[in-house]
Amino acid sequence: MIGKKIKVLVVDDTIVYRKAVSDILGEIAGVEVVGVAHNGKIAVAKIQTLQPDLLTLDIEMPEMNGLEVLQYLRQHAPQVSAIMVSTLTSEGGDMTMRALELGAYDFILKPTATNINDSRQQLRSLLTPLIKAFQTGRTTVGALQSGEKSSGINSLATKSVGTRSKGSTLFSSPQSRASINVPVASRRQGKSEIVTIGISTGGPNALARMMPMLPGDLGVPIVIVQHMPPVFTKSLANSLNAKCALTVKEAQDGEPLHANVAYIAPGGKQMKLVASTDGTNRLIKITNDPPENSCKPSADYLFRSVADYYVGRTTAVIMTGMGSDGTKGLQILKQKGAFIIGQNEESCVVYGMPKAPAELGLTDVVTPLEKIAGEIVKSVK
Repeated sequence: MIGKKIKVLVVDDTIVYRKAVSDILGEIAGVEVVGVAHNGKIAVAKIQTLQPDLLTLDIEMPEMNGLEVLQYLRQHAPQVSAIMVSTLTSEGGDMTMRALELGAYDFILKPTATNINDSRQQLRSLLTPLIKAFQTGRTTVGALQSGEKSSGINSLATKSVGTRSKGSTLFSSPQSRASINVPVASRRQGKSEIVTIGISTGGPNALARMMPMLPGDLGVPIVIVQHMPPVFTKSLANSLNAKCALTVKEAQDGEPLHANVAYIAPGGKQMKLVASTDGTNRLIKITNDPPENSCKPSADYLFRSVADYYVGRTTAVIMTGMGSDGTKGLQILKQKGAFIIGQNEESCVVYGMPKAPAELGLTDVVTPLEKIAGEIVKSVK
């Protein structure tokens, strides 16, 4: 799919955003803006004639909103994908979670800058990497719903190597840990007592499929970094909590870790673990420390602290997402005896974050999305 021009239909009820998005898309090689629409009803009519590969889709519009357009795509044009354009409000967060559940590729926020040039630059910095990731992966609404990538590769199929559970891959390739310079790890000390997850693009859908497979009596806490802005992480936590046997919540500063609870780092903040004053419990610390890898929250930031307090007793999971956030933290975790699970390429929306750890031989198991929960359970039970 790389190199083939993608056709985009820009859908927004505000002329300023239609123009800004169209101009930014026009700057990206391999992208053709085939049309614009100022509401969902017009967009649906144009989809039939213009046959776009992708929509940039405002959520809140008159006559037919973005969610209704996504429902139309699922039923009548599953080959078309969508990037949502949302507002930073609790209502916008809830609607965006619903959009991702309906199969949207990802979302961006409408800029908050008052200066037109600053606003365009914000929009450009958010939209460009998503478009480039889409050009590489070409994931559609239909594919996300069926668990397949747009190339037609079934995300549940994988080449089985070694003796792990069917569909999982134990590292036995020429690029295994034996053949590269990975620090000598501390010994693993029995079963894990915590699970930590790093995830980004495609994450809400992936978590919504994986986490309901975990039992309510897992017996350990889970700490999660999902790259998201403020407000949206709370909407994600609420959405997952309604689906899971485990309790899922947005983490709060100072709260102690409890078994069978999944804590999601708040958007726009950093999250780490610290020791309680009595030294016997582990607490969550929410900070305003700077971004790492341009990410706030950052998986590297969280992983380092988990490594400090759970030597030889951690299961770390690296899942779908752009970039390489998490790799440095996984190197430290591996050095301290962690068991590391990586999502396989076929089931990732974007094979960025799990790629480097796999190539470095840091992952103990590489497995499809549907197998990750089972691997987590085996590591803690």
